[in-house]
Amino acid sequence: MNLREYLRIARARWKVILGSVVATTAIAALLTLSTTPTYESSARLFFSTPQAEADVAFAGGEYSVERVASYADLVGSRQLAVGVVDRLGINAAPSDVSDQVSASATPGTANLQITAVDSDPVRARNIAQATAVQLAALVAELETPPGARNAPIKATVVDPATVSSTPISPSPSRNIALGLLLGLLLGLALAVVRELLDTTVRDTDDVEAATGLPVMSEIVHDARLARSPRTIAEGAQGPYVEALRVLRTSLQYVDVDDVSRVFTVTSSVSAEGKTTTATNLATMLARAGRRILLLEGDLRRPHMHHLLDVDPSVGLTTVLAGRVRMEEAVQDSGVPGLEVLTSGELPQDPAELLQSRAMAELIRRAREVYDVVVVDAPPLLPVTDAALLAALSDGALVVVRQGKTKREQLQLATKRLRAVGGRALGVVLNMTPGRLLGSQYYTYVDDQGTLSLLEDAEPLVPVSSAKRPGPIIATVHIPEQAGAPHPSTNGAVPARAGSAASRPGSPQERRPQVSQSRPEGVRDQVDRFRGPTGKKDRLGSLDQDRAGKPGGKPGQPAPRRPERRPKKT
Repeated sequence: MNLREYLRIARARWKVILGSVVATTAIAALLTLSTTPTYESSARLFFSTPQAEADVAFAGGEYSVERVASYADLVGSRQLAVGVVDRLGINAAPSDVSDQVSASATPGTANLQITAVDSDPVRARNIAQATAVQLAALVAELETPPGARNAPIKATVVDPATVSSTPISPSPSRNIALGLLLGLLLGLALAVVRELLDTTVRDTDDVEAATGLPVMSEIVHDARLARSPRTIAEGAQGPYVEALRVLRTSLQYVDVDDVSRVFTVTSSVSAEGKTTTATNLATMLARAGRRILLLEGDLRRPHMHHLLDVDPSVGLTTVLAGRVRMEEAVQDSGVPGLEVLTSGELPQDPAELLQSRAMAELIRRAREVYDVVVVDAPPLLPVTDAALLAALSDGALVVVRQGKTKREQLQLATKRLRAVGGRALGVVLNMTPGRLLGSQYYTYVDDQGTLSLLEDAEPLVPVSSAKRPGPIIATVHIPEQAGAPHPSTNGAVPARAGSAASRPGSPQERRPQVSQSRPEGVRDQVDRFRGPTGKKDRLGSLDQDRAGKPGGKPGQPAPRRPERRPKKT
């Protein structure tokens, strides 16, 4: 792994790193607060020889320097500790006093520093001072020859011990800094380990490596819009709606020769957003001027009727049981062009009901009545219902929740589809963070200089009947002047929803008319164009485009605004 990989992991797993840093810093702070402070006090001794002659004094000084190391070792002796305890009259064991005292000799000198550590600063000073005095007495006793009265080496306390007001331990700044550093290192290690052990789907590369299927759209997480299909139908804007437009555009190039199509929306496991994706996809398809049927095929845990607030008592199971006809069970969703067939009463064995002849006949009948049928199916792995529905449809969209669905689950789900003869059209990467979307959404600047999202797109005109999901070429017709043909299209006019040219199977729909190529995700509606005079005109809204003007005939372009001529002065 190179530095770029580590930076990517740190950016993706920043919560783990932050949690580790916070935890270790908190532990360091708690340990600092709970630790009893300790104080330190030191006394310095100087060892000398009393000879007056220069040569003898020099030799004695060299002798003292050599002996200082031996005297430092005596500081930890039991005899010295017993003397300190007796001198101070404290209730402590000699071994405890020895542990509190240390000595260090300055190299090349006859100086010895004695240091005592204790939780009480006064007692630390007393122990250090008593140890220095006792050591001087012990040296005099040990260095005095037999029968002599004076020792050849004299120990003098030159720096008495003092009381210190600042504890040496704990050090809050040092402990906090060590906690931060340790937490950062530990967090990075945990992030790398989790990255190596993570088998969830994180991006489009994981999807293609696991299944070989294209990612038809990356839907950003927006809980408010996901649960409000009517808000989307009313013209809501945002990255979530734009991702749905990308998905709608991709589906319009699947089997473009078919007059009507049936799509099953499923997932590997539950809680991946398949129902909200199916509902909102059907809403976006209806906004493009198509007649859409949203079929609630989840007969175990239906949820679609909650999003659209429709009655689930009469629905799919009622039709399959032969009690009502499909046309009688279908309900209005409140979205223009979108009708709903709910689940109905939940059966005892949904799989047997879904693979019956009545179900196949219902799908056939729905093909005849509706332009597109969107089936909300249960997950593939827990039950076989979704595979049965996918086999009856033209293909299945597999919804994958970013960061939750495992690659093994996705692989097994696509294998189950192929096992029953189902066709996996592609994958919808759901609940992605906004930073993964890059720059696939566009804005335009209006006359006032404010940024606004594009208006809703019209149905695309197919470029080729052999087109499959993948890179998409959107057909956009840009007229030079209202009512005049564009020279690059040989007189072709844009197909509009509700017009004769946009009806399924019409010659206009079969004719490839390419005036401008645009990448995937760009809507097939142009916000502005320039006429021959060079003055900017604006295309009307979707409803005005279909009718030219309120009350006009379908298929006519929006009326041109009258040009403003400068006043004569």
